[in-house]
Amino acid sequence: MENKLNDQIQGFCALCWSRCGCISEIKDGRLVSVKPDPSHPTGSALCAKGKSAPEKIYNKDRILYPMKRSRPKGNNDPGWIRISWDEALDTIVTHLNTISEESGAESVSFGITTPAGTSMNDGYAWVERFRRVFGSPNAAIAMELCGFSRDMVFPYTFGVPLPMPEHKNSDCIILWGHNPSTTWLAHAKRVADAKARGAKLVVIDPRRVGLAVKADSWLRIKPGTDGALALCLANILIQQKQFDMDFVRQWTNGPFLVREDNGRFLTTQDLYSDGSSREFVVWDLENKKHVVYDSQQGIYLGNDINFSLSGRYTFEGHNGRLVCSPAFSLYADLCAQYSPKYVAQLTQLKESEIIDLSEMIRNSKALSIYMWAGLEMHTNASQTNRAIAILYSLTGHFDNPGGNVILETTKTNDISGGDEISLTQKKKALGYLDRPLGPEQEGWINSDSLYNGILHSSPYPIRALINFGKNFLFSHADAGTGEEAFKSLEFMVHIDMFGNPTSSYADIFLPVCSPWEREGISTDFVVDQEASGLVQFRKSVLSPLGESRSDIWIVLELAKRLGFSEKFWGGNFERGIQHFIEPSGIELKDLKENPRGINLNLSTRYRKYAESVHGLPRGFETHTKKVEIYSELFLKHGYSPLPKYIEPMVSIGIPNISKKTYPLILTSGKSPHFLQSQNRGEESLRRMELDPLVELHPSTAELRGIQENDWICIETPHGKLRARAKFSDYLDPNVVSATHGWWQRCEALDCDELPVRGETSANLNSAIGSDFVDPLGGSVPHKSYVCEVLKLDSK
Repeated sequence: MENKLNDQIQGFCALCWSRCGCISEIKDGRLVSVKPDPSHPTGSALCAKGKSAPEKIYNKDRILYPMKRSRPKGNNDPGWIRISWDEALDTIVTHLNTISEESGAESVSFGITTPAGTSMNDGYAWVERFRRVFGSPNAAIAMELCGFSRDMVFPYTFGVPLPMPEHKNSDCIILWGHNPSTTWLAHAKRVADAKARGAKLVVIDPRRVGLAVKADSWLRIKPGTDGALALCLANILIQQKQFDMDFVRQWTNGPFLVREDNGRFLTTQDLYSDGSSREFVVWDLENKKHVVYDSQQGIYLGNDINFSLSGRYTFEGHNGRLVCSPAFSLYADLCAQYSPKYVAQLTQLKESEIIDLSEMIRNSKALSIYMWAGLEMHTNASQTNRAIAILYSLTGHFDNPGGNVILETTKTNDISGGDEISLTQKKKALGYLDRPLGPEQEGWINSDSLYNGILHSSPYPIRALINFGKNFLFSHADAGTGEEAFKSLEFMVHIDMFGNPTSSYADIFLPVCSPWEREGISTDFVVDQEASGLVQFRKSVLSPLGESRSDIWIVLELAKRLGFSEKFWGGNFERGIQHFIEPSGIELKDLKENPRGINLNLSTRYRKYAESVHGLPRGFETHTKKVEIYSELFLKHGYSPLPKYIEPMVSIGIPNISKKTYPLILTSGKSPHFLQSQNRGEESLRRMELDPLVELHPSTAELRGIQENDWICIETPHGKLRARAKFSDYLDPNVVSATHGWWQRCEALDCDELPVRGETSANLNSAIGSDFVDPLGGSVPHKSYVCEVLKLDSK
């Protein structure tokens, strides 16, 4: 590193997914400030967390040297002893080799903290590559809580993860369960700019926070009932024939005929002895005959077909008579069950709000939508995503100007090592047999499966955890079981800037440096086409403090010792980066000479599904090459092929638990001042939110004798936590909202560390159980649990 003692260095903040462009100011060799870089596509603003980077870097609680424990697990003090990097790495390699030889690589699990809310962006792909080369099918990354529906369920409908809205051309924007003001500042800025330009903004959220305050319409929906609302909106559009019928007929599988006897699509294999399971059948209203769709070519074997979307049709198959209906008619029948009156009761919305929203959707010429974590932490998350995705397909706005557009991105090589692990080994992922369509198909396991593997050797023993920064006990449900599991775990490594309650169970602690003390690269800043075309190499602005090292350095050193060097470019970071960007045509040396980055000025193409490829339509990247209103894949795995609404756990109730005992809905939302369970030790941020808070309506508090700022207890069937009452007139009286991640001490403000569980614990995850999860994705109901609140003694 050749930085000056006093300098202003362009780069981007890597503390979260937003990756805001920034300028780091160095004085006398120290980082003194981080400011937004207005010349950067994501640099028009910087949040308080990014600005507080100097406090994070120079915090006295930071760990700067490798350590090993000297006391038994479960002791409040691990008795950390400083050791050398060689001893730490050699110890880890010895355990990895022994466990792999004795029990298989699957007995080693990895924990990887979320790139969405931490600085894991820089090293995530490298860590994934390492665990796959090693042979482990198990990585707990919290995909089931944050990203699964958006990135893995949406493709079951459209073939791609939810694309970004093209806000500059949108005339109506729906933020559904997504508050970018707290989670993605660069996105919030794009939405605010669009609204200032005249676009209508709709926010669907139980809480009136962030952009909801300035929205044209804010719908205070009951947590977990979003799927019913989506079906109702679709019902209105269908009943009024105000949907894009041409798009539905030509580009969805809505016209495909579905057999009444088994729910499968009718294919030519059902009709003829030499038929194909990839040739689907539709009904031509004009010529009153069936027509075949060849899914391998993505074409109908006929011209000018007037596809039927309703009715019943009978065929003589080679094995008997078959009665069928178009998939769209089955979807319409499902939606018809959800009238505005009925759904108003389910969602606690007004009928007029639902009807007004349907009119906004109907009248929009360029509608875009974005949804994220607010819809993912429920027991019905997957089908909710399907319901909203299919609703959006009815508008025909997908990949059209102002809609959700698949942007052009920089061509890169995937370095995450997906092809480095065999399919046989991948299928050993914990939970895969229960959820083969869930995150487990990529080896992304949930914490419940991990704890079972540790405590009960189910389906095989988990003997080691290599944990890159994940604070399980404050970020995942059922913290009590987590404590038991980690106490009994044979070997654990924690890799982080700071110690936390999870790391107290580790055998080895490896100190990680901050993003300002290491290099990094981004080839896609996501929020719009300009940002997606920018490639930027971020230079380190400081030398690593103490003996801290980057996650990537740790991966490369472990790989060398395990004999994997050839899989990691000889242990050379820059060779790995050059391989990563090679398809782009950009050289690393050119990026180093251009700290602002190199923009490829990529051009947006619209309606790419209609493009001709080798004389055939491109279509969608689904099994049928169509938008899948009806999912035969879901049917084959025992799930509803249509987005059937399933009441969230909070509405169904818990067996043997009285609703009188727990009459309130417990939801949660991310604090704007902290990154997950981090940052509460930084004085400037802690001053903004000194104590854990729970929001509740004044009338809810009055019934329980609670005054604002009182300490209260939130009690659930699974546990309890303590927080201060904060009143909100906008919250439903039947809902209370808490935040997670409260444990860290702040010495400057005389704030003590808080325990994982107990009378003084503020840990939301000690009160949330994992008994009920989304059957497809494993999502835990962090945002739709049940509770009661009680006033605590003032002392």
